[in-house]
Amino acid sequence: MQTGFKLRLSGGRTEIGSWITLAHPAIAEIMAKAGFSWLAVDLEHSVITIREAEELIRVIDLCGVVPLVRLSANDPVQIKRVMDAGAHGIIVPMVNSVALAEQAVAAVRYPAAGNRGVGLARAQGYGISFAEYRSWQAQEAVVIVQIEHIEAVRNLEGILAVDGVDGYIVGPYDLSGSLGVPGDFEHPEMCKAMARIREVGGRSGKATGIHVIEPEIAQLKQRIEEQYRFVAYSLDIRMLDVACRQIHEVSL
Repeated sequence: MQTGFKLRLSGGRTEIGSWITLAHPAIAEIMAKAGFSWLAVDLEHSVITIREAEELIRVIDLCGVVPLVRLSANDPVQIKRVMDAGAHGIIVPMVNSVALAEQAVAAVRYPAAGNRGVGLARAQGYGISFAEYRSWQAQEAVVIVQIEHIEAVRNLEGILAVDGVDGYIVGPYDLSGSLGVPGDFEHPEMCKAMARIREVGGRSGKATGIHVIEPEIAQLKQRIEEQYRFVAYSLDIRMLDVACRQIHEVSL
C-alpha cells in the first residue's frame, strides 16, 4: 500500500484530484495518468456497482495514484467493503454532526480504535499481508467528511476535532439547497456559510477542501490561492461534455 498521502494532507500541500462517475477502467487509467494525486470513485451520484468500484480502485492504485471512494451513505458495511477492495480512504456525504464523523472513522479502523470487521480481500493481499495492512490502516487510512448542510456548518468545530478526520470537502450544491437557494452560490446566506467554513476550517489544522465542479482552470487557481488543500477538479462527465461542446466555438 502507498504511504504518505495522509501526511501530505496535514502538511499544507495542495492535493488536486478528481471524481469518477463512469465505470470503464480506461477512464480511471486515463485520469490516473494525467497527473492527479488522488481520484475518487463516486458511489453516491452514479450507477457504479461495488464490483466496478473494485476494478476502478485497482486501476487507480496500480497507476500510483491514491484511490478514494465517495460513499453513497455513511454506511459501515459499505465502508468495510470499499476499504477491503483497496480504497485508501473514504469521502463521507452529509456529515452533519460529531456522532456521524465518529461513526465514519470507527468504520474505517479495526478494533480497538474502531469497529470495522476483519476480512481478507485485495487490501490485505488476499490474506498474505494482513499484518502489514493492519499497520497501514492504523496510520494511513484517510477520512474526508463532506460539509454540505447548514447543520454541518453549525457543528463544524466539533466535526473537525474528531480524531481520525483528516479533512473536509464542501458540497456547494447541497449546502446551497439546505439554505433554500439551490445552485445560488452568490446568495448572501451561502457566502456567509462559506466564510464560516473557511474560518473554522483554517483554524482546525485539517485539510480544507472544495469541489471545483466545472473544468475551469481559473477557478481552480482561485481555490488554491484561497488556501484550499484538498481540491477536486471537476469530474469525468463534465470534462468530457465541455471538451465535446467546444466544437460549437469553431466557425465552420
